[in-house]
Amino acid sequence: MKSFKIYSLKIMLGLFGLTAAITVNAQDARLRFEKLNRLENRARDVVEINIDGKLLDLAKRVMVKVDDPNSKKIGQAISGLKGIYVRVYNFEKENEYNISDVDEIRLQLQSPGWEKLANVRSKKNNQKVDVYTMFTGDVMSGVAVVVSESKSIAVVNIIGPIDIDLLAELSGKLNIPKIEIEKESQEKPKN
Repeated sequence: MKSFKIYSLKIMLGLFGLTAAITVNAQDARLRFEKLNRLENRARDVVEINIDGKLLDLAKRVMVKVDDPNSKKIGQAISGLKGIYVRVYNFEKENEYNISDVDEIRLQLQSPGWEKLANVRSKKNNQKVDVYTMFTGDVMSGVAVVVSESKSIAVVNIIGPIDIDLLAELSGKLNIPKIEIEKESQEKPKN
């Protein structure tokens, strides 16, 4: 009887451990944007984009069927996506928002599963750019970009496997931005 209790306890602990492992691996890459709701009342302009479900499926089908090689590549690159979410807040005056609102989003990206890919800080416009990725095994399952400046905030959250090589190839085409970091001149001023 005693060995049956110990055996049952081991099975229960094993199942609990397995459930915890599955939960960690199945972690969703979707950010909780409700943390930014306080910004809507103060912002001059607000952009909210939610592309998921049937709308995303329609976009995938259309991109693949368009008679343009770049559009087809975009269709291939986004074929596994589950959602694209964008929030942009523009303010009338500098520092009109509380930076802690944005830091709550950055705090979500400190949770297990997310890895910081890039971090850019510029004194010009007090710009901060953070790029995070989430992997499930060897496959990228999410990307998050947080940009804050003195008069604006932008957060982009992409969920699902992304073909980065294809997107990099399309950089600067079809309104896909080319990321360029401004560099100050290293030359010394002439007298």
